[in-house]
Amino acid sequence: MKKLQKLIPFVALALLLASCAKATDETASTTSPSCAPADLKTVESGILTIGTGEPSYYPWMIDDKPESGEGFEAAVAYAVAQQLGYENSAVKWVRTTFDSAITPGPKTFDFNLQQFSITTDRAKVVDFSSPYYKSPQVIVSFAGSKIAKATTIAEIVAAKAKLGAAVSTTSLDVIETVLGMKAQVFNDNAAGVSALKNKQIDGFVVDLPTGFYLAGVEIPNGLIVGQIEGSDAADQGFGLLLAKDSPLTSCVSGAVDAIRGDGSLQLITDQWLTQAGAPVLKK
Repeated sequence: MKKLQKLIPFVALALLLASCAKATDETASTTSPSCAPADLKTVESGILTIGTGEPSYYPWMIDDKPESGEGFEAAVAYAVAQQLGYENSAVKWVRTTFDSAITPGPKTFDFNLQQFSITTDRAKVVDFSSPYYKSPQVIVSFAGSKIAKATTIAEIVAAKAKLGAAVSTTSLDVIETVLGMKAQVFNDNAAGVSALKNKQIDGFVVDLPTGFYLAGVEIPNGLIVGQIEGSDAADQGFGLLLAKDSPLTSCVSGAVDAIRGDGSLQLITDQWLTQAGAPVLKK
């Protein structure tokens, strides 16, 4: 009996350690021994390599310079890096297309952020951190377009408007599933914006913060027609994207949870993002 009593604390400790070793994030199947930089299996030893798009737009990155730390996603990236123990000087940026980042296979980055919505299908081929932002989708257009004064989704559909979105985005899914319309597909946001400027399409669908920038800066006489009701119903939010079964996933996800928990993520959100002034297009 005494031997059993002596063993109980050791058994309990073993069970606790085994439990702690399991990844808390459902997308992670392997983890590093610890989340210290010396133990993290990064693309380049001692360096945290972060991917983003080219170009990257305001308010996600300011002046297409993620290394400045200016802009919502740039600030989030550096906050995560610091939480993991990396100085800013140990952060390296690489550029990728949106579509190539979400395809299966090896990655040139440790994590990538360019408004990747977490979806079940994507999670089959890549890993995601816990979400750092959730946004509705909006239609950006220009004064005088056939949908400029639309107030409902029914009016958008009835106008037989030509709507575009970037390939492989949830914006594209929203056009096809929520609006039930056929979309014009572009390789990236830049190509879609060019088409909208040239009035080859009537509207371009993007997330709300990007919509504010496009309407206010990029598109002559630009405007936000409205938020698409129900566009975020199945949205799990934006997550940092990693290679499938990355040994970094649980640590990166834990870092996102930490900056959310200590309030710094909210401060970053308040500084760089706004959701005012966009009416909702009801069905």
